[in-house]
Amino acid sequence: MREIALFVEDLAHRLVIGRLVERLARDRDIRARLNWISSEGGYGQVVYEFRAFLRNLVRRGGPLPDLIIIASDSNCIGLNQRVREITAMAESVGALTPPIITAVPDPHIERWLLLDGAAFARVVGRGCDAPDQKCNRDRYKDLLAQAVLDAGNPPNLGGIEFADDIVAEMDIERAKRSDDSLRHFLDSLDAQFRQWSQ
Repeated sequence: MREIALFVEDLAHRLVIGRLVERLARDRDIRARLNWISSEGGYGQVVYEFRAFLRNLVRRGGPLPDLIIIASDSNCIGLNQRVREITAMAESVGALTPPIITAVPDPHIERWLLLDGAAFARVVGRGCDAPDQKCNRDRYKDLLAQAVLDAGNPPNLGGIEFADDIVAEMDIERAKRSDDSLRHFLDSLDAQFRQWSQ
């Protein structure tokens, strides 16, 4: 059983990232346990919890997780800049760490749920158009909630309550072609899982 430690910003990240990891693990016949170390509080909390986790690993020693996944929306600074920030943060602690994979939705996680209109239709009851890629605070939260409402469903959690089922129905390859940040995350994760399978 592989242990994967996850640091994510919020419930939306936990639902989407968690389901993607589980789906790829199943596809690669990898048995994995997800250990949610941080799953609320935004980017600042992710940074704090990640640094504390690495410092504790250095101090106490002991078993390391097999993989660390850090998720943070790019929040309009861009995929590459956010990945550089996370990498620099990991290196600054100076710990010998397991592989680290970044999941950086660009600009926000809700956009990933809108990439596959057919999957969205199967789950919610009506399709949606793949959104453009503009940076505007709450734009994709609003688009997701509106698409759920347009399908005749009350968006009780802004539509994120459908995340698990949308990801389960998603055509992963098509979605990856629509979004560089999703492709970056899934290709990195798949490479790690392939390495474990060998």
